[in-house]
Amino acid sequence: MKNGNKIIYWVATVWLALGMVSTGIVQLVKLKEEVDKTSLVLGYPIYFLTIIGVWKLLGVAAVIVPKFPVLKEWAYAGFFFVMSGAIISHLTVGDKAKELFGPTLLLLLTVVSWYFRPPDRKVILVKN
Repeated sequence: MKNGNKIIYWVATVWLALGMVSTGIVQLVKLKEEVDKTSLVLGYPIYFLTIIGVWKLLGVAAVIVPKFPVLKEWAYAGFFFVMSGAIISHLTVGDKAKELFGPTLLLLLTVVSWYFRPPDRKVILVKN
């Protein structure tokens, strides 16, 4: 792996991890602003915050810990689905562009981290 690619991977992955951990914690502690946005604006039940918060923290652990490439693929897929779902949810209710910034940035960081991950963090398919 080229040094430049390694730097891109780690910068994107660290920022992705920080973003997912911080938003996951906010969702788990059920900050009033987050509860209001989720339930009143987006129309999701409050327990949804617990589910998403736990998934984010587990996903960060899966992406950061060495080995387990299949688990990493699932974590990246989960991040992709959660962030694209957040973007679609905000667009559906007509939120302003500022509400799209966080999930769009985390979606972009997910894709960059996944694309530039080192070979030992990838699933290797064996052809017969």
